[in-house]
Order: sequence, then C-alpha cells, then structure tokens
Amino acid sequence: MSVTASRAAVRLPPATDVQPTVAGVDLAIPGLSPFITPNHDFYRIDTSLIVPQVPSEHWRLRVHGMVDTELELTFPQLLARELVERDITLTCVSNEVGGYLAGNARWLGAPLADLLTEAGVHPDADMLLSTSSDGFTIGTPTAVVMDGRDALLAVGMNGEPLPARHGFPVRMVVPGLYGYVSATKWLVDLELTRFDKETPYWVERGWVAQAPVLTMSRIDVPGPYSKVRAGKVAVAGVAWAQHRGIEKVEVRVDGGRWATARLASVPSTDTWRQWVWEWDAPPGGHLLEVRATDSTGAVQPERRTDPFPRGATGRSSTQVTVA
Repeated sequence: MSVTASRAAVRLPPATDVQPTVAGVDLAIPGLSPFITPNHDFYRIDTSLIVPQVPSEHWRLRVHGMVDTELELTFPQLLARELVERDITLTCVSNEVGGYLAGNARWLGAPLADLLTEAGVHPDADMLLSTSSDGFTIGTPTAVVMDGRDALLAVGMNGEPLPARHGFPVRMVVPGLYGYVSATKWLVDLELTRFDKETPYWVERGWVAQAPVLTMSRIDVPGPYSKVRAGKVAVAGVAWAQHRGIEKVEVRVDGGRWATARLASVPSTDTWRQWVWEWDAPPGGHLLEVRATDSTGAVQPERRTDPFPRGATGRSSTQVTVA
C-alpha cells in the first residue's frame, strides 16, 4: 500500500485528554503569524532528500537497550494507547534571529514517558537514542522526557494524521528542546543508552549534545523595509521560550526607551506567544527592535550569535519608512 493510501485510511481516535480551550490566543492582526500554523505552512528541516515512505501497516517501533523489558509496538497498538492533545511549538536550531523556522501545532500522541516506564529504564541510561526509518539518529536526555512535560509519540497534527513530510506515521515531539535533539520523524527505534556511548547525527557534526530552546522573539509586522502611514501602527510578532514561557515582550524605536507590548493568552508554557505594541509612528525612517523575557527572568540578549553550535541569540529588528 502506498503512503498516500495508508494515510488516507487512518482514522485517529479522539484524545482521552484534550487540549483545554483558552480564549485570546490569537490577536488576529493581518500579517501576524497565526497561533496555530497550518500544516502546509509548517517549516520542514531534515536530512532526507526524498520524504521517507512508511505505510502505517508496516510500521513497528522497537524499544530496547538499557531497559528491563524490550517492547515492540504496531501502529494499531499505539493508537489504542491513551492519547493526549497538546499545542506545542517546535523550533529548529538553525533558525536565524528573526527567522521563520518555528511553528505551533496541535499534536495528538501517546505520552512517551508512559512507554518508557513500561519498559523500565535503567537509572544510568541518560540518553534516549531515536532512529528514523532512513537511519537518522537523535539523542534526547532521558530526564527531560521523564520530567512530566508533554513528550509525545505524535500521530496527529492539527486534526489529521501526520503529513508524510512531517513524519507519518509517527514522530517524536518534545517541548523545550530544539528539533535536532528531540523531534525525530518517521520514528522506528528507541534505544535507552548513554551520551558517553553514542553520538547522534548532528552531534557528530559539532552541534551541542543537549540543546534547550533559547528565548527568542521576532517582528512579523510591519515587514522589513515596508512603508506605513504616519499615526497608529500595530507592531506585532511572536515570542517563544518553550517549557519556560514568555513573561514580557518589549519594543523600542531608534534605540530609545523600551515599551512593554501587550501579550496574547497562551494555553501553556510550551507554545509561542503573540504580542502587539501600538506605535504612534512619526514620518521618517525608523529602526524597530524587540526583546523577550522568559519566566526565569532571562532577557533575550542584545548581541547576535550564529545558530551553530547551540542556537542563535540576539534581538530581531526591522527597518520601516513612515510617510
């Protein structure tokens, strides 16, 4: 059976634990990234030149290594487990300051910690080494998966089975970590091991082995080098610090004083947060800058750094002309 036919035949069961409804998550400002990123707009970063084709009928997941009991799951067995629904933002470590390699989706999946608990993880197994159907490997800290966050074996994305390009039939989603250490697509193997024994794909190439998402914000509107009319202008964007949450966003014009933006609501600390600041824009050319503060009090730093080897830092800015 082709993957297209296999995916079309999948009927996802309802979540036993649904995503709570929260009002005010989307400010509905033209040009601002929507709170939920549509599947066709969600960024894709992986090493596959051709999207792996894994029919759900042939899918198997092996759990082995430093465990008490090896497990193997079929796709129907995974769907029969408790499934939860969560809004979670994913971010790529290669995202530049102000870049668009981030997206927020509503994921449906089985809690990964429950599966590992059933397998019986050995106390000294500090890495969960996950492998995709094409042999790509990712190393995730076991402690992070087991610390109570919504780490998922995801089967659904925004109300439908995972698109093939996003990992059908099963992928990992772990909030708070960059994708290269957490978000294995086309998942087929989970091995409990150690960081001092195994070196995953991107770590072999110099990226850090453990990579929590750094606090980031960006300006979506006005767009770069855009022209706006003098008067009230909505300056808006998104900010993220997954599993810590965004507490404050500030904007300044031409290096002046920082002004506090209004924040949208969020269902949890695992999603990005929309923000908006009303600017009384005078004529001329202006530089807009934004910075975010997360729930730990850490402020997005001024100095820009490249994504390699642990993620970009720095403030997003944009030039506009007011006429």
